[in-house]
Amino acid sequence: MREALSENPDAAGVARDDVLSALLSTIRLSGSLQFCFMPTGDWQTDAAPSLANLSAKASGTMPFHIVVAGRCWLKVEDKESELEAGDVLVFPFGTGHQLGAGRDGTLVLPTRDLPQKPWREIPVLRYGDETQGVRLLCGYLQWDGLSFAPLRQSLPSLIHVRTRATNDGDWLRATIRQMVEEVDRPRAGGVSMLTRLTEIIFIEILRHQIMMAEPRSVGWLAALADPALSRCLSLIHDDPKRDWSLEQLAAASGMSRSALADRFQTMLSTSPIRYIRDWRLYLASVALAISGQPIAAIAYDAGYATEAAFNRAFSRAFATPPAAWRATASKRASSLPRRSLEGRGGCSAWRQHRCKEQRRGVSFEASPYGLRASG
Repeated sequence: MREALSENPDAAGVARDDVLSALLSTIRLSGSLQFCFMPTGDWQTDAAPSLANLSAKASGTMPFHIVVAGRCWLKVEDKESELEAGDVLVFPFGTGHQLGAGRDGTLVLPTRDLPQKPWREIPVLRYGDETQGVRLLCGYLQWDGLSFAPLRQSLPSLIHVRTRATNDGDWLRATIRQMVEEVDRPRAGGVSMLTRLTEIIFIEILRHQIMMAEPRSVGWLAALADPALSRCLSLIHDDPKRDWSLEQLAAASGMSRSALADRFQTMLSTSPIRYIRDWRLYLASVALAISGQPIAAIAYDAGYATEAAFNRAFSRAFATPPAAWRATASKRASSLPRRSLEGRGGCSAWRQHRCKEQRRGVSFEASPYGLRASG
């Protein structure tokens, strides 16, 4: 069944992809950060969720690591696993974790050693003097899709994809090689290109999660692998403003009303009509954050006859009134750092950062491959 979905996409597979495409077109990555981390010898990071803390947003920040070369270990809540080249890790909820090689190695804190953004080139942080080590691409993705409860509830705390062990890993490995090329040979637009490549890898990982859903698993991603539910969800996401009835959705899904309702409850812990309501409210939250539409117009698009009814429903769903939600989104956008290492004050800012790091034993060296720290 899993191979058929990946190699012979039938109508159900197309519907599944349409739902994911609709979600991703509505909920794009709103930010990301990438840097190269190259430790040698015996080393370890601390277990604090420091990558997520680099983001200006408190939620929706997903740290990631891509093992480009070498081997190391990962420890999450005292559970340890070995990582090798080609492994991709994503932490949807910013779970604290520790990376390292050997035992009782030197503590390294790459997030503390990063220069201030924005960067002209991707920083390369090098630790130790040995020739052999591990190379990782690290950073975070900022994705507001985690505010959509059905998707958030379906994600594990750690997504670990071993590209060398998957049938479709060649494509992911090729994308990773392109990311390394952008770091090693900086060109105009390289930082933006790396952001786009990171987004592509994230989409592919979501698709991988759908394909790997077990027959009896539950959740939003597993629902996309269910032929009947994927058809139903495709209809809803394709036309969320339509006044859908249970009868219409059941007929289009090839199921009875009771069977569709039961399948929704089992897989998504909700009903089809409640799912439509939740998706409309989520779309309303996006509109409030990124558009200047009047709240009354957003309420109408979400299917509410009055702004007061919309305010009550939105407050129940997001624990915040629509006006306050919009104000918070606007404040968050205006508070993003605008200082640069380029132009006025840039060189001075970089010198101050370099001197501070040298005083505590981390030195930076000029390199055609970006900024490097050693210590």
